[in-house]
Amino acid sequence: MALRRAARVILVGAPGVGKGTQSERLLRRFPQLSSISSGDLLRYNVQQRTPLGIKVESVMKSGGLVSDDIILRLISNELTQRGWLNSAHPAGNVLTLASSALSAEGAHSFQDDAEVAAFLSSPAQARGFMQSQLSNDPAHSFLLDGFPRTATQAKRLDEIVPINLVVSLKTPVEVILERISGRWVHEPSGRVYNTTFNAPKVPGIDDVTGEPLVRRADDDEKVYLARYKKFQETAEPLLEHYARQGVLWEVEGMSSDEITPKLISEFERHFVE
Repeated sequence: MALRRAARVILVGAPGVGKGTQSERLLRRFPQLSSISSGDLLRYNVQQRTPLGIKVESVMKSGGLVSDDIILRLISNELTQRGWLNSAHPAGNVLTLASSALSAEGAHSFQDDAEVAAFLSSPAQARGFMQSQLSNDPAHSFLLDGFPRTATQAKRLDEIVPINLVVSLKTPVEVILERISGRWVHEPSGRVYNTTFNAPKVPGIDDVTGEPLVRRADDDEKVYLARYKKFQETAEPLLEHYARQGVLWEVEGMSSDEITPKLISEFERHFVE
């Protein structure tokens, strides 16, 4: 189904609520949609051994967290490289995906990490974010995955790209716990089974390779409840932020199959009709 205007969408939901399932179904339903994952952008830079990727890898290996500034820059540059975000900032303030200390023509050159940090932490307008113009072409529609997770991150993202639909997916926690209690995984491939609705042909064995399935450590009830509590603490102010902007829509269901038709209908109301 064809979109009539650009959709810039975030799905928010507790671990195990089915964000991945809903994303896949939206992408199949609306071919103009793309998925932009902050995690994929990070992994790509690490795999390509770009200067920024090397910097990020060293942070991750040391147990640190990748800064919001770097994630925002990755997202901004991804949209710009796709031609979806036209920045009016001067060439001297460009920091590309490929480098954190650039020598490319027209790009800013940094002498050391201190200069990089000063640039990344400078006000958004100085970095050119506030002067960006976002395309409303329906072909420039995306689901943003992995960012933002907090209200602070959402406010920073507003400087770059205004999100026009935030979907809060809700399923009772006891239903999610029942779901994950039956979940088994084939670790090498990532294939997921569930004894309730997607059981392997042979209990405990992967259908394709015949190798044993395992339980994820975070599928333990105590571990999950701790993650759920942390999610609630960060999600509440995040959702309040988008509610104030008038772009929040909440949907509840006992299963992904119950939620999907409601989500598709709302999506069509926003971007097709």
